[in-house]
Amino acid sequence: MAARDTCRMAFDPVQACGGVVLALILARLAGELSLEWLNDRYVRARGTEVPSAYAAVVDTQTYARSVAYTLARSRLTRFESGYDTLVLVAVLYTGLLPLAYHGWVGALGVSAWAMAGFVFAVGAGLALTGLPFQWYAQFHLEERFGFNTTRPQLWWADRLKGLGLSALLGIPLLALVLKLVEWLGSTWWFWAWLTILAVQCLMAFLAPVVILPLFNRFTPLAEGSLRERLVGLAERTGFRARGIQVMDGSRRSRHSNAFFTGFGRFRRIVLFDTLVQQLSELELEAVLAHEIGHYRKRHVRKRLLVSAAGLLVGLYVVGWLAEQAWFYSAFGFAPGSVVPAFLLFGLLSGVVTFWLAPVANGWARRHEYEADAYAAGVLGRPDSLVTALRKLNEKNLSNLTPHPLYSRFHYSHPTLVERERALLPRDYRAQPKSRLWERFS
Repeated sequence: MAARDTCRMAFDPVQACGGVVLALILARLAGELSLEWLNDRYVRARGTEVPSAYAAVVDTQTYARSVAYTLARSRLTRFESGYDTLVLVAVLYTGLLPLAYHGWVGALGVSAWAMAGFVFAVGAGLALTGLPFQWYAQFHLEERFGFNTTRPQLWWADRLKGLGLSALLGIPLLALVLKLVEWLGSTWWFWAWLTILAVQCLMAFLAPVVILPLFNRFTPLAEGSLRERLVGLAERTGFRARGIQVMDGSRRSRHSNAFFTGFGRFRRIVLFDTLVQQLSELELEAVLAHEIGHYRKRHVRKRLLVSAAGLLVGLYVVGWLAEQAWFYSAFGFAPGSVVPAFLLFGLLSGVVTFWLAPVANGWARRHEYEADAYAAGVLGRPDSLVTALRKLNEKNLSNLTPHPLYSRFHYSHPTLVERERALLPRDYRAQPKSRLWERFS
């Protein structure tokens, strides 16, 4: 009995919490660096010549550039991961965060608006530490491989606009959540969840009309055969959209994409201008059919439901942590306010969700396969989708040979060869574009 009591007295939940959190932070860093190392070695081992599966897809020079691009991004990611971990440990374990909190409270008080401003200021301050890496990635790495098309003035304008929008939308919402804590007591997290969901639904309608045009220009797709083809596809698949627009993505990058935004009668189909330049009309139709496949298979709705469930769990955890004195004490805070719980949860949630990435990406890849199959079925043949995917992988210098474990953690889309394997009969895989057209015509 005495020994058991001694063990209880020796166990310090405050120290245990700090130690466990530090172990989780270091475990994530070790996981990230190990995955980058595995992928680096895997890509290098296959980088001397084009793998047979891709012999018909890319030439030797393009493949060499894709390998170099992958390795360059990996080096930057490793350095950035180490730096981010160092910043996180410094913020959590040097007393900077509680010192800043007490200074803010002393100057501005503990009103909901003041506390919302503090949370925003901490988030903005931590975001600033990552700007050098973003600058290097845009104006050195992307520039080196021919992707960067933006100017420094536009780059800074984007970040200032983003900061302003975050403040304009985020501070009032957080202040409202903190008021719900005051008004509703222990059930605040449920009502905060409903409030945030309502705001997210509102933003889904406002974003295409108000927010996105602040960053990009959207012009209706010009009349012609491409528009007729895409409108016809939308009509025969029952995909209601307000219009088809082209976004000036080339102002910032030569990377390409397509998406739809909004809900119901406000839904819009958006094509990057780079995508329109890179693909033929048949290939653009295939890409749009793939995106419509996500809609028809209800992938967007399913992802929104999972996201809402995750938000609910997150808010519940914040509410629970706010009642744990040992959690607050482990990081230098005194219990009493929910604000430190919000801050700490935001800083630490990534050390847990990192290990859930394979599950989330596995689910996302399943959706990609389903959308591919839908597109092939609607078009009656998979060849235009296959050639579109090949072009997109080539133009974006995608990593064609990622390590399988790295892919599970970092890729929400299957590799090109995996998608072709699902779309094409065995005899047609890895054939040149001309032979694909010949076999399916």
